[in-house]
Amino acid sequence: DKTHLNVVVIGHVDSGKSTTTGHLIYQCGGIDKRTIEKFEKEAAELGKGSFKYAWVLDKLKAERERGITIDIALWKFETPRYYVTVIDAPGHRDFIKNMMR
Repeated sequence: DKTHLNVVVIGHVDSGKSTTTGHLIYQCGGIDKRTIEKFEKEAAELGKGSFKYAWVLDKLKAERERGITIDIALWKFETPRYYVTVIDAPGHRDFIKNMMR
């Protein structure tokens, strides 16, 4: 029987929440290398190559173009010991209301 682990990531705008969270998901096996490589290529085409991990969670076109999280994003994955749910929340003051729903 696995333990459920719920993680909510909040913080100031541009503090690296989505990037750190996406990298954590990748390091824990929650997303495969091929997908990260795809995100890296797509991000580089927009001049945002360093955003490859953020794109695990930032799916909206506006989020990717602006480099900020607009709406909460939820990602679920499983490790040998845990069922993990990660929620990435916006940090920009204009979008904090999206976190409060």
